[in-house]
Amino acid sequence: MKAMKDITKDILILAVICYVFFMLGNGILNLTNPDEVFYSGTAKEMMQNNTWSVPILFTQPQFEKPILTYWLMRFGFEVFGVSNFSARIFPALFAFLGVIWAYLFATAAWRQRKKAFLCALILAGSGFYIGMARTVFTDMIFSVFITLALVSFYAGYLKPKTKNTGILLFFVFSALAVLAKGPLGIMIPAFAVLLFLVFKKELKFILSPVSTLGFLVFLIIAVPWYALMIKEYGTGFIREFFYNDHVRRLLEAEHASNDTWYFYPATAIACMAPWSLFVLASLGQFFRDFKNKVSSPENLFLFCWIGSVFLAFQFAHSKLVSYILPMFPALAILTGSYIHDKLTLGKTRAILVVSSITWIMFLFLPAGLLFSANKYSKYIIDLAPVYIFIGIFTLLLAVMFVLLLKKKLLWNIYLLSVCVPLLLFFVFFAHKDYEDHVSSKNACSFLLSNYKVDNTILCSKIFVRGVRFYTDKPVAVAAGGFKAVNFFSPHPVPYLNTIESISDFLKNQKTTYCILNKSTYKFLEAIMSDRYFKFEKLNLFGDEYIIRISAI
Repeated sequence: MKAMKDITKDILILAVICYVFFMLGNGILNLTNPDEVFYSGTAKEMMQNNTWSVPILFTQPQFEKPILTYWLMRFGFEVFGVSNFSARIFPALFAFLGVIWAYLFATAAWRQRKKAFLCALILAGSGFYIGMARTVFTDMIFSVFITLALVSFYAGYLKPKTKNTGILLFFVFSALAVLAKGPLGIMIPAFAVLLFLVFKKELKFILSPVSTLGFLVFLIIAVPWYALMIKEYGTGFIREFFYNDHVRRLLEAEHASNDTWYFYPATAIACMAPWSLFVLASLGQFFRDFKNKVSSPENLFLFCWIGSVFLAFQFAHSKLVSYILPMFPALAILTGSYIHDKLTLGKTRAILVVSSITWIMFLFLPAGLLFSANKYSKYIIDLAPVYIFIGIFTLLLAVMFVLLLKKKLLWNIYLLSVCVPLLLFFVFFAHKDYEDHVSSKNACSFLLSNYKVDNTILCSKIFVRGVRFYTDKPVAVAAGGFKAVNFFSPHPVPYLNTIESISDFLKNQKTTYCILNKSTYKFLEAIMSDRYFKFEKLNLFGDEYIIRISAI
């Protein structure tokens, strides 16, 4: 009974931490280009078209991602209205769920509350995890379902009495992951489990009647929506979803600069900040233990978890750091276990060294911010948030320095977990300085408030999703320089990439309102101003030029 009360207490504390880290202030910054407005716009248009079965964007079905994330977002919009906060609420809630399951995994594996709490805190305080918790993507929801599936399996592995339940839940959560992002929802957890059982020479564990039942449950949950889409849209859905968004990404790089062998190893470590050096130390310890055949089953399972995610994406040419988010819970648990074991055993030298180097690295943050604020002060609307943050962060570093001198290493770890949230709150408070560079909300509000827009808005590619979301108007893309690459997944909007197509578009509309970046605006003005078109600059928000083009 006392143990349950203690666990409940820990979860309540983690709930408060997660609310502050993941949700507090989520309504401040407007939804950003190009991705947040893509997912939010799809859920919004599903609501406007009163459909729950088909993702819709630009008034047409879009097949880039499965349905589950849109179901959740539409539900949020129905309950709370269409807003910044309601769009971001489910990634935040799922991030919290991931932290709790990391805690429960560590509790079940080691039966040490302090270790479990530290593992969960490291996940909650990881920079990229916080960022994804506060951003509208499918990746956090997908990642947490992967976490739920693998933790369920391991709970069943640990206790024979819960084996059947664990395996069934493994398949249920894997099916939901498939509905959140696609076939990798079963491929990643299945490979992790098989890899672990091969290492343990216990492959027969999964060869049981409950696995057959679990697979049937998986099919019942995961298959119907895909079957419906194939029935309704046939080869169009198959070509876009399975080939373009899965097979083609294996073969072609959407972001060529990311297509290097070191992209995922480097970004995984960097994005675990402020724990990056601790992660390296914990991985080093794991490999030493594995070489000496003394690694624990828990650590081996965590490594198989990390390895399955890495192998699923490493050899694909299209690489984004968000793809490997499912490995972050395992990295956090492995790191938390390493830190706790070192401190408990009194082997504090490594933790002291890593903590000290991390502290030195963080010294550059307030110093660099102070230098930048003064050098680029003309771009900053209000310097007060900058100086407040520098003062608070410097005070935090001073306290951490005292704790390091006194070798209060666990308390230093606790304080380290607030570094990224503190930086994030500064970003929120300073949002007016950069918001117009990342969101089309203010540009669209100005346009609709001051001018009668009753036709298609011409946009730069980067703004087209945001303009559609914030105006509900038809949109078209002007390809600046005619060298711009079309969308990796084609959108059902006019893509104007020749002089003739742009000229015809402008003639047909008589008066065209545009939201363009500088390069596209100047390019169009240069090639079209001598073709009987008048250009008027109406306003500027960040890099978004509001232009009116009239046929003379």
